[in-house]
Amino acid sequence: MKRYMILLVMLLMPLTAHALTAEEVVKKSQEAFFFQGKDFKARVVMKLISKGGQERVRELTMLRKNYGASGGEQKYFMYFYQPADVKDMTFMVYKYPAKDDDRWLFVPAINMVRRIAAQDKSSSFVGSDFTYEDVSGRDIEDDTHEIVKEEKLGANDCFVIKSTPKKADVDYSYKLSWIDKGNFLPLKDEYYDKKGELSRVFNAEEIKDVKGFPTVTKRIMKNLLSGHRTETTFIKTDYNIGIEDNLFSERFLKQPPKKWTE
Repeated sequence: MKRYMILLVMLLMPLTAHALTAEEVVKKSQEAFFFQGKDFKARVVMKLISKGGQERVRELTMLRKNYGASGGEQKYFMYFYQPADVKDMTFMVYKYPAKDDDRWLFVPAINMVRRIAAQDKSSSFVGSDFTYEDVSGRDIEDDTHEIVKEEKLGANDCFVIKSTPKKADVDYSYKLSWIDKGNFLPLKDEYYDKKGELSRVFNAEEIKDVKGFPTVTKRIMKNLLSGHRTETTFIKTDYNIGIEDNLFSERFLKQPPKKWTE
């Protein structure tokens, strides 16, 4: 009888949820932040703000299309409207899992398409505090990940993940990420330099629902060493709009179609 009672209690107990590994949390976070929908379009306003408060504004359209399963290949296309020194400039990324991405930049002032070397992924993206890699994401396999704690950030329950690069090919020694347990969006990232000092901080300032997808529509990256920061706002965001494959070509880097850039 005692054995039967123990069995009955076990059957009536709720099933324990599978505890996510650090790699699973990071994968879900990348899917939520970089891969939602089949494709994506947004008008982006970037404010580059100096330590003294002087502002420069960059405005662009960002387009992104996924290929295959989530976490697989992607293509990005960006067209710049202003200011004058970047007007008509375009940027394109072919993102691959588990190997270096291909990146191109068209500079209208010299009428030249420039290939961006893989080692430049930590370079500033058009003078902002975001790097090229911040814009299109980093391969999960490039880092080792561990859950260091779970805590609230504001009202949100978060996993705190420590990601340490396997190679010294970036300008930080490790990153701490606060990832929302509900929607898996990254709410905050802290980047620590080679000396172990906090150097950059990312914050998701605003999240909106767009066609059922929780989307970070305002994000800030601060450089604590220089005092400079970049505030990025996504407006006119949309998903699953049928972006055509032929957009992602060198031809359209030089002459982007108004259909997709207006």
